[in-house]
Amino acid sequence: MCVKEEGQSPYGLVPALCEGGVVSQLTFLILLIMFIGTLYILFTKLFEQNKVMSQGKAVDANFWRAPTLAEGAAKLEKNSAYRQVVEDGLRANEEHNKLTDPVEAHDWMHGTLERSQNHINSKLNGGLAFLATVGSTAPFIGLFGTVIGILRALVKIGASGQASIDTVAGPVGEALIMTAIGLIVAVPAVLAFNWLQSRNKAIARRLSTFSNDVLGSIMSGGQVKPITTAAPAKAAAPAAPKKA
Repeated sequence: MCVKEEGQSPYGLVPALCEGGVVSQLTFLILLIMFIGTLYILFTKLFEQNKVMSQGKAVDANFWRAPTLAEGAAKLEKNSAYRQVVEDGLRANEEHNKLTDPVEAHDWMHGTLERSQNHINSKLNGGLAFLATVGSTAPFIGLFGTVIGILRALVKIGASGQASIDTVAGPVGEALIMTAIGLIVAVPAVLAFNWLQSRNKAIARRLSTFSNDVLGSIMSGGQVKPITTAAPAKAAAPAAPKKA
């Protein structure tokens, strides 16, 4: 890759990596891995979040219209996050009578539903730490590659004995490409982290509200339920004209 061919431009990414040597090439590889990892986490987390959000719409449409929580849970997807909360709550309600220590039913149920929410939120937040790490370290990794590239360029220029501006500007400018690459990797990671985190917070708030509604329904024996709007009625078909 670093073999110079006749007519090849002395400027660009490849000459910059050749000028920086093995250290700059390894730095570029690390930044490339960070960028690929950022894109992977961004799209996988978006898929997971969209799936949970669509499950929330199914709850609004079907769940609270069922006569019991068990029947409502059966209408949800098998791996739905909301179904997991309901099933954990129903299981905790059944197991409360098996406890040997006197524990208030409300406290027992609240703790169980909170653990269920935390498990779901922890799964949604998985990978965000990597985005935060990339966003905070990528610029410095790129700067490290730039420093190494400039150092090698200056040593090479000093050995050649030519210190004119046109001789210095080329290699030094090429080394600055590594800093630009570091910023290109860091900025999308920071934006993706903030966006995904804000969506996770919205999902967590909705799960918390749903969990409280489930708790109230279980503790009241199904008497307390959130108010749901009635499904829109279908428009009646026009009557057929009477025959004379």
